[in-house]
Amino acid sequence: GAVSEPAQKCCAENIQPFLTSILEELMGPVSSGFTEVRSLFDREVHEIIQDFQKTNDTTKLKENVDQLQNLPFNSVKMEPCYLKVELLQELLQDLKSRFKVYHIDFVIQRTQNFMQELMENAVYTFEQLFSPSHQADSARIAATMEKVKLRVLK
Repeated sequence: GAVSEPAQKCCAENIQPFLTSILEELMGPVSSGFTEVRSLFDREVHEIIQDFQKTNDTTKLKENVDQLQNLPFNSVKMEPCYLKVELLQELLQDLKSRFKVYHIDFVIQRTQNFMQELMENAVYTFEQLFSPSHQADSARIAATMEKVKLRVLK
């Protein structure tokens, strides 16, 4: 009881007025990173669709869709997504001194982990909604993949 009122006053005067601007600043790199994850998934599936339209080879299509599972763990392809979040390092330095925010690397690492998890979920959902082995008409496979891709991105 004795600590509650001074703590609330301290938060109301020294922290709360800055929260909105801090969150806006931090959300820039985070949002940019997640947008990059979305774009990477879109490009990879688009390439699979393009390749199938050129070859019409369902065996190769299945291989490409299976390889899509590795995308979340492909550090080279995921790196541009992760780099967007690295900007937090600079932004959080100011918070570290002003608000005693420590473990900046942990915040960045957790955000990158969430990005990888989002990619895993997108790939898994795509694979569940689209199964080339269940497609009877090869002429409609590309259109079906495009619809599934858009559904996953939604």
